[in-house]
Amino acid sequence: MNKILLLGFILISGWGSFFVTAQRKSKEKAQQLQVEQTVVPKLIVGVIVDQMRFDYLTRFANHYGEGGFQRLIRKGFNCRNNHFNYSETSTAPGHASVYTGSTPSVHGIVGNNWYDKVSKQMVYCVADPEYSSLGTTSDAGQMSPHRLNAPTITDKLRTHFQLRSKVISISIKDRGALLPAGFTANAAYWFRGYSEGKWISSSFYMDELPQWVSDFNASGIAASYKKTWNTLKEINQYLESGPDSNKYEEAFAGENGPVFPHRLDEIWDANNRFELIKSSPYGNSLTTDFAIAAIDNENLGKDQYTDFLAISYSSTDIVGHQFGVNSKEIQDMYLRLDLELERLMETLDNEVGEGEYTLFLTADHGAMNVSSYLEDLKIPAGLLGIDKYNDRFEEFLRYKYGTTDIIQHRSNKYLFFNYDVIANLGLERQKVEEDIRREILTYDPIDRVYTADQLLNSSYVDGISNLVQNTYNPKRSGDLLLIYKAANTAYGATGSDHGSPYKYDTHVPLIFYGAGINNGSTVNRTNITDIAPTIATLLGIAFPDGSQGEPIKAVLK
Repeated sequence: MNKILLLGFILISGWGSFFVTAQRKSKEKAQQLQVEQTVVPKLIVGVIVDQMRFDYLTRFANHYGEGGFQRLIRKGFNCRNNHFNYSETSTAPGHASVYTGSTPSVHGIVGNNWYDKVSKQMVYCVADPEYSSLGTTSDAGQMSPHRLNAPTITDKLRTHFQLRSKVISISIKDRGALLPAGFTANAAYWFRGYSEGKWISSSFYMDELPQWVSDFNASGIAASYKKTWNTLKEINQYLESGPDSNKYEEAFAGENGPVFPHRLDEIWDANNRFELIKSSPYGNSLTTDFAIAAIDNENLGKDQYTDFLAISYSSTDIVGHQFGVNSKEIQDMYLRLDLELERLMETLDNEVGEGEYTLFLTADHGAMNVSSYLEDLKIPAGLLGIDKYNDRFEEFLRYKYGTTDIIQHRSNKYLFFNYDVIANLGLERQKVEEDIRREILTYDPIDRVYTADQLLNSSYVDGISNLVQNTYNPKRSGDLLLIYKAANTAYGATGSDHGSPYKYDTHVPLIFYGAGINNGSTVNRTNITDIAPTIATLLGIAFPDGSQGEPIKAVLK
């Protein structure tokens, strides 16, 4: 009997222990689920800085305040080895890649403009005459994302919550607003300069501008930036950039030289009036003004459905092209952008709540130093493009094939063949590709040439070849793709250029900050295509359909 009682006691104790353990695990699982649910942010803020090199974070670090870049780095997660994983590093592909998580080979935005093989004409990445302009009588609003072949993370957010989430996208440039907005956004806005000075949109997204946008346009805020641009600090403190007066920069029309101060009010008419604001740090200030108005008037981050605000600061690119990456103007631009980020985050703290939003900051591409400056330093560089070799190339075509018509079009470092001419001459296309490739490789500025057959039928896993393959889209890319030597450009002797597979163009910042984000940094390589999957994982929503990246595990709590 005692043995039976003892056995029963053991069984009862075991079952009791099992139930206690099971309850504890169930409770822990419920608590874990609750924790996972509480970190879902009320608002995602995506910030793209146009033409921002990674080293701007470190080069100007001693001048930044505590509330902008330093706050993001100190309290967020800094991906210090972040790169574009394709070769066509320009604005439209950059914005499309960040928001689709894919490369031009998938999303189809192979440049800002490209040659359309069907219509046999150049097309602009977001131009769309099927839609009407809102806020302007010009055709500047006849735009849509219709050439984008993949949905965006903003599309996935909208459809996940049955269109209850709000998505607003803002940029000085139309392509900087439309491509992040995707197909389902509530609104995309961009700035119309010239004599208008208004934020505009397209009937693709709405029937008419909201009243708050019309009120903002009528407020005179844009006109208030018609003023002198001088350095934020004493110019002799700007030791991280070159001399203010030099031959590597382009002056504004009406100025005697490219030096501070730039009196915008005095050169207003000579520089297309409100277009001049875009070419100064005040373009970024105006963008922040409008973004803050959107946060307030659209009640972003105010309900249980996560909203998304996409902001692209474009004036950095315009100033970089004009003055170059080593200019006093670029240094001042970033010191002032630091203040704009601080102003934006203070607004988010007050309106959404600190710890209630998630922000990421990156760039759409980097930039090279001015080629003529590098040449003067005896660093390998060059200003010669393929155009210098036009006569030699045409002579080769006539000698080899009896005609130059075998090339239908040349643009964006691509050569497009005329297949009808090739067929009429009884030639094999692959042989023509290879013969022309070998000829062009003998031209001094050219580093390498890829054929369409190479890019379609090979699998490159790393290096420049992999970046080129990730750019190649069979419906939109040419038959031959030319890659210049590093620091060689046809851009000109002043200002900076971009659009290459080299590190100065691919290495850009990537910082995550806020709700659900770990504090720290990594030097492990990350790719620009990892941003959208990381945000999707944070939100618990589907990845964008064409996504090629992976969530960055170290970023997420």
